Amino acid sequence: MIEAFFRDNHYSLTMVFEFIAGLVGILCLKKFKNSTSRYFIYFLISAVIADFIGSYPYYIDKIEWLDPLYRWIEGTMFLEGNWWTTLYWSVGAALFYAFYFGKILNQKRFKRMLRYASILLVLVSLISIVFDWKSFMLSSVISIEIVSFGLIVMVSFFYFLEIINSEKILTFYKSLNFYIAVIIFIWKLVTTPLLFYDMYLTSSDWAFVLLKWKIIIFFNMFMYLSFAVALIACKPEKKQPTNR
Repeated sequence: MIEAFFRDNHYSLTMVFEFIAGLVGILCLKKFKNSTSRYFIYFLISAVIADFIGSYPYYIDKIEWLDPLYRWIEGTMFLEGNWWTTLYWSVGAALFYAFYFGKILNQKRFKRMLRYASILLVLVSLISIVFDWKSFMLSSVISIEIVSFGLIVMVSFFYFLEIINSEKILTFYKSLNFYIAVIIFIWKLVTTPLLFYDMYLTSSDWAFVLLKWKIIIFFNMFMYLSFAVALIACKPEKKQPTNR
């Protein structure tokens, strides 16, 4: 029964937590409308929409007006849907966090390094898609995941380093950006290793499939509910002067 529940509902469970975070973001948008945090709220809202689009393999054959599209992609790798997850979360989300924290960081050298790392991620993604198209469509591309993880580590490290070396260390627990940095680092640290084993996601190893779904659902719940609580509890921050 538990196995059937996770098999049939693992995607829907994530969508529920994601929707909660997006809804809280909309309700808090007025509070953060004059701060950089509004971009994060826009991202949460777009994540709900993007994941709904990305879940098309689960509903495309059940909606009548989508039947022509379903018949067109039936039997192809596009019906797997994993390509969208890689494109949006491994590439797009990492680039967003680099952009977002690039607006928050004060050190120009940190901003510059994030720009270079973002360009590297785009280049690696394009090369990997061209030369490893099948992996991109069906599972996870290790090169993309490694660079994406590295970019998130840089984002978090630079932010924490600035906090330690500034007066913000006295009030860091009040900052929404602090919680975002901690949450995305933990989430990426746990979920990235699991993606390396996508090749084993087969019915012949159902125990691993079930374990992976449980871990991802739990940490997705942790991430989105933590975002929601942080949005409610934290207040907008003022931008500090930019340094070299």
